[in-house]
Amino acid sequence: MIESPKMAKKAVSYCRFPPEGIRGSAHTVVRASDYGIDEGYLSNYAEELLIMCQVESEEGVKKAEEISAVDGVDCVQMGPLDLSASMGYLWDPGHKKVREMMRVSEKGVLKGGAYLGGFAMPHDGPIDLKARGYRMVSGTVDVGLFRSAAVDDVRKFKMSLIQGSDDEAEDGKDGDDKYWSE
Repeated sequence: MIESPKMAKKAVSYCRFPPEGIRGSAHTVVRASDYGIDEGYLSNYAEELLIMCQVESEEGVKKAEEISAVDGVDCVQMGPLDLSASMGYLWDPGHKKVREMMRVSEKGVLKGGAYLGGFAMPHDGPIDLKARGYRMVSGTVDVGLFRSAAVDDVRKFKMSLIQGSDDEAEDGKDGDDKYWSE
């Protein structure tokens, strides 16, 4: 939820060790340094950082170009669901006004110089995003995959119960056994 260049500078500082930032310096006990085994970690950690700021409000959209231009910001990630909610269109990222606001932000980010990142949506697929200059596109996220799998599992189970009532009479098997043996 980055809404200004000041917030972006602060976010960048949280990713860098002093004196360039304020990140905690317990570098000998973190996975990134192989728990202190990588002796060159401190001299090259900044080269391997990817610092992303997410724009997901109208205020952030207004400042997208300035946020994108902050030294150290590599990518600005668009948050279409939160943007739609902040505009009064909760769960409607495809609303015309939200799409217009997304285009304003996208142009600002690209003009500011950072990479543009975002999420493919049913109304805005990965090819469309790429055509508008997105360099990082999430086609799906793990929570969405888990949700879809769980919903599908429940649907199959319910269908097996409906079908199972007829099957029980035919083969003497319980509908639950049929479902779990698949």
